Amino acid sequence: MASSRLPILLALAFSFLPFVLSHSNRQMWFQDFFPPNVCPINAKANTFYGIIFDAGSTGTRIHIYTFVQKSPESLPELEGEIFESVKPGLSAYADQPEKGAETVKRLLDMAIDAVPPHLWKKTPVVLKATAGLRLLSEEKAQALLLEVREVFEESPFLVPEDSVSIMDGSYEGILAWITVNFLTGQLSGQNQHTVGTLDLGGASTQITFMPRFEETLKETPGDFLTSFEMFNSTYKLYTHSYLGFGLKAARLATLGALNMEAVDGQMFRSSCLPKQLEAEWHFGGVKYQYGGNKEGETGFKPCYLEVLKVVKGKLHQPDEIRGSSFYAFSYYYDRAVDTNLIDYEQGGVLEVRDFERKAKEVCDNMERYNSASPFLCMDLTYITALLKEGFGFRDNTLLQLTKKVNNIETSWTLGATFHLLQSLGITY
Repeated sequence: MASSRLPILLALAFSFLPFVLSHSNRQMWFQDFFPPNVCPINAKANTFYGIIFDAGSTGTRIHIYTFVQKSPESLPELEGEIFESVKPGLSAYADQPEKGAETVKRLLDMAIDAVPPHLWKKTPVVLKATAGLRLLSEEKAQALLLEVREVFEESPFLVPEDSVSIMDGSYEGILAWITVNFLTGQLSGQNQHTVGTLDLGGASTQITFMPRFEETLKETPGDFLTSFEMFNSTYKLYTHSYLGFGLKAARLATLGALNMEAVDGQMFRSSCLPKQLEAEWHFGGVKYQYGGNKEGETGFKPCYLEVLKVVKGKLHQPDEIRGSSFYAFSYYYDRAVDTNLIDYEQGGVLEVRDFERKAKEVCDNMERYNSASPFLCMDLTYITALLKEGFGFRDNTLLQLTKKVNNIETSWTLGATFHLLQSLGITY
């Protein structure tokens, strides 16, 4: 568990309201995301909290944000964050929803310790599930959410009507973009030098950036664009979430196992894996048997050809991003750390070609790296293909890999908290 105290003025966050998306099916989407005016918080209170659960495909994470308002005339400040996670994700409990809810309860106990008792009833708690639950059947996903809702109802916290739900992947990208650009100060004043964001989860991946050229807006499909107003400026974003293109879903696609009805007893093989490897892997509540090509080729070249089939021609490629800089997090960050491309604590700046260089090194020496993860070659090769052939980035495109900005997690959850607090009628 990491906690930090960082005074950050929330004036930026709250001043972007109203937030109106450009196309009709998303207009005022945050009103559905969090119900309006469920419990106005007394602005005179010195300290207040927001509790957000991120139920991802590989784990469930809790973010407990602390906000301070020193006087009715002053602006709220983000004082800090408490963060913790558990594995596996809720989707792994598709057939045991009660056990899945128990993992949420363990994390919620942290919030009971972190939030003063006299503020429990004024502290909202919400859980938004992402790609992992989107891949489940409606029946199984709703069974999990119902169990989590019961855990919330038994807690001492404020539980909004729509406190437990599955979030659309595009909103995930928008909220993460808001978080990163808020924390890096890119949304202050007249500053229009925003940064793009790349998020690689287990089941889905998101890309979000603010186009600089009118040509990009003209050539982009309408459902990839959204518009909103803040700081007396209008921001037009390019954003899209690709379900099935997260790191672990891509493993299944590379192995030929994605969306298969029955996998019992079937061995899935790949040239991206060590030749003699035979093992089992659990993902999304399903057990997969996988192994290397005992008689065939292994290494970067044959692996890249396999992975290329997963991404080639499947993603939209806006020309503008080829030379743009982006913040990248989640599995981009994790795999860079695993191979010593960046420091775990500090993160770092990489070029796209650095992932390819490391992929070649690992794939052509798989026996040496097998102890770290048998999927390391496949993962690095997929990231390389996703960035180059999927999104269309140049080899020299700069990526700022980070886990935190100013000691706050680079997650969509902070952006979601801004909307949550607005829906609760916070005034200042």
